[in-house]
Amino acid sequence: MRTLILCLVLLCTAQASVALPPYMQGAKLPAADLASQMAEVEKKLQAEGFTVIGRHTPKGLPEHGSVVVTDAAVLEALRAIGGSAIVAAGIRVGVRSDGTVSYMNPEYWYRAYLRGQFDAAQAAVQGVQPRLARALGNGVGFGGDVPAGDLANYRYMIGMERFDSRRGELHAHASFQDALNVVRANLASGVGGTSKVYEVVMPEREVAVFGVAMNDAGNGEGWWVNKIGADHVAGLPYEVFIVGNKVYALYARYRIALAWPALGMGQFMGIINAPSAIRDTLARVAGAPPATD
Repeated sequence: MRTLILCLVLLCTAQASVALPPYMQGAKLPAADLASQMAEVEKKLQAEGFTVIGRHTPKGLPEHGSVVVTDAAVLEALRAIGGSAIVAAGIRVGVRSDGTVSYMNPEYWYRAYLRGQFDAAQAAVQGVQPRLARALGNGVGFGGDVPAGDLANYRYMIGMERFDSRRGELHAHASFQDALNVVRANLASGVGGTSKVYEVVMPEREVAVFGVAMNDAGNGEGWWVNKIGADHVAGLPYEVFIVGNKVYALYARYRIALAWPALGMGQFMGIINAPSAIRDTLARVAGAPPATD
């Protein structure tokens, strides 16, 4: 019995220490214009049962885009978990006009976003990976490595934010419906140079998530993504999510680091203004009053 228990402990420890990359390389497509490449990727994903909910072409990154899809089993798992799990609804695929395809590694992102609730969604997550591989190709992982056991409490370094940082809360409204209405209206009107990429709403759980394009030339995503690596385009778009009457966005020193875990400190310092610029932009989307000095 002691031997069996020891084996189980060692197995769990080994699984927790396995390093996971944030992205997987897909099979390369023939070169074409970006819109055609994205359309081809969408067809492949739909053939594997995914539902296309958005397409993102970041300003300042003319040869890069991302396609966002959902999976029915994953959505049901997120519905059962509720709360901030909604941020994980979108499955992102990166596309370049030279035919390069990449996609988020489901286990990496769901371990980070679902944290202590990952086990409740693990079966659904494990069902997504082989279908993405069949649709897009099963290449090597890239983008850095984080031990699987570290993702639930991931942060780039001591003193930086985690998933549940208080800095992620943007604004509170009178009700879930009020929050939903404000975010929809602000994205539709392009507040702060933003636009909607996708939305997933579960009204019975009072949760919603929006993919947000940040298009402003000075404060949008193009300038900082170009500095740290556009090959991670499957890390975009950024999310704003609603839980109850509150609107949230993962603070950028967490969200950017999670999407670029191999980022050097020098590179991070080169985009030192990005976290506050992103938060200010998304606070406007959330309907927060202008910040005062």
